[in-house]
Amino acid sequence: MASKSKGLLERFRDGEVVICAEGYLFEFERRGYLQAGTYVPEVVIEHPELVEALHREFVHAGSDVVLAFTFYLHREKLRLIGREADLERLNRAALRLARQVADDTGTLMAGNICSTNIYDPTDPAWEPAARAMFKEQIEWAVEGGADFIYAETFFAYAEARLALDCVKQYGNGLPAVVSISKHRGDLLFDGVPLEDALERLAEAGAAAVGLNCGRGPSTMLPLLQGLKDKIKVPLVAVPVPYRTHQDSPHFMTLKDPDGNLAFPLDLDPWLCSRSQIAAWSARAYALGVRYLGLCCGNASHFTRAMAEALGRQPPASRYTADMTKHAYYGTDPALIKFNTEQVRKTKF
Repeated sequence: MASKSKGLLERFRDGEVVICAEGYLFEFERRGYLQAGTYVPEVVIEHPELVEALHREFVHAGSDVVLAFTFYLHREKLRLIGREADLERLNRAALRLARQVADDTGTLMAGNICSTNIYDPTDPAWEPAARAMFKEQIEWAVEGGADFIYAETFFAYAEARLALDCVKQYGNGLPAVVSISKHRGDLLFDGVPLEDALERLAEAGAAAVGLNCGRGPSTMLPLLQGLKDKIKVPLVAVPVPYRTHQDSPHFMTLKDPDGNLAFPLDLDPWLCSRSQIAAWSARAYALGVRYLGLCCGNASHFTRAMAEALGRQPPASRYTADMTKHAYYGTDPALIKFNTEQVRKTKF
């Protein structure tokens, strides 16, 4: 077992950056172990060895946090696929895998809750139902040894605030990191401005607040610039690694050349490059972001690029590209000169 790392609050207190790799849903869908659309992570009990391996891969690439794969493992999602009876089993399995990897690697382990998909301001019944869903997942996370709770991907302030209140009530004192997913326009789904929502969450006791999912680096950055001097707790930034733009600030509205929606299966042409992720990470850090990650679409090479942009050398950096030894583009004097000279002469 690796030595225990500093806690989340200690890291924030010391001005450190916490990297948290996400993107499990998309990665397992790409690999053929999770269904797009329903997006229920049944893989945690069907192929637990693969979930454990991806946890380890993300830590190898530079993640400071092993995020339990309980995103969308709530009662509403399981109801839709007829597996409510497996709710507790799935959550506890995911938490157990994350805790084991965190213990082995000396990293933090986070429990994970998210939007319930039942928020409806016209129906007061949504709140007690959502509270019950948050309560059970938070209590399982506490029992599973989580170091903090990450509450994410909320589209309405009311649901984000309820999630935070539930962490405070049922989380046995665990810190809460809370992030909102921002669509087009100035207001969240319940009419609250983003800045106001995050300020209220910070004042209510969140350890860190900010943005995740939906927006890519280029369309999340302007929002962060507007928040950096107004949020008094560490700022969270976890974009998707897709090249969203002004006309389509959210990856769910990106379209292919024929005008068809690319989400979720045809987003590959919009993936960022590693250098773009590295450049964005450095800019986000310069703005004061202290909780960084990547959401849907992330993979370990992006996490490594992020870590290296922050001056780190995770274990995966042993294999960072060294083009000086490339047979054709390299500069090492031991290379065969004929090959390198041909590249300079030839137009490939």
